[in-house]
Amino acid sequence: MAGAKNHDYHILPPSIWPLMGSMSALALAVGAVMWMHEYAGGGGLFFLGVAGVLATMFFWWSDVIREAHAGDHTPVVQLHLRYGMILFIASEVMFFVGWFWAFFDFSLFPSALAPIKGLFPSEGIEVMNAFELPLLNTLILLCSGTTVTWAHHALIHGDRDGLKKGLLATIILGALFSAIQAYEYAHAPFEFGGTPYSSGFYMATGFHGFHVLVGTIFLIVCYIRAVRGDFTPRQHFGFEAAAWYWHFVDVVWLFLFVAVYVWGGWGAPVHGG
Repeated sequence: MAGAKNHDYHILPPSIWPLMGSMSALALAVGAVMWMHEYAGGGGLFFLGVAGVLATMFFWWSDVIREAHAGDHTPVVQLHLRYGMILFIASEVMFFVGWFWAFFDFSLFPSALAPIKGLFPSEGIEVMNAFELPLLNTLILLCSGTTVTWAHHALIHGDRDGLKKGLLATIILGALFSAIQAYEYAHAPFEFGGTPYSSGFYMATGFHGFHVLVGTIFLIVCYIRAVRGDFTPRQHFGFEAAAWYWHFVDVVWLFLFVAVYVWGGWGAPVHGG
């Protein structure tokens, strides 16, 4: 029969969201540059782009959820969704490689940085004690990795109560991490910029903090969907993607804790020490 579906793939209908998303991202980027250079209308264009990106994310992912409920996510489609998530996380890994590269370049070759007299951290910089709040946040993220794994195993075994409890515990731990990091920034002994150490520190840990915030929102959406009964043991890619992302955030933090907090400040005066 003409038009009959005889394959396992899902052919998407025409959608406005790819165009909407690309145009919004362009407005966001151009608006940010204009705003930083103090051009008129830059801030308004930036926030318009942000609103467009958020709307695209909401409506496009809503379409994906409806496709899942309609049975369009066959095993082949789910496999390719997983491939897409793996590639996205790989791109995020390379994003953080750039920050680590910069931090190690500053620290291993300080003689090339004339303003700091060949010292790293710079002369007069007091670093944070890695074994106070940073260590506490490390333990919090490690615990959150355990709770999200608990939620995943509960879902696979049909334990919806365990799924919701594990997700809620992970969300609380993620929010606690963000609150502690905000407190740490507010009481940091050095400001953003001015020295390679402070710039590298805030860029690396700040972007990680942003990823924790995104991951927490991701898990909140999964919790809402879990309460609605969306996930099943056989079909739960949305939750699986959130769990992968959260484990990625955990692993990156372990590298940040060791490289930036412990090794990066080794031998420097400790604030309050």
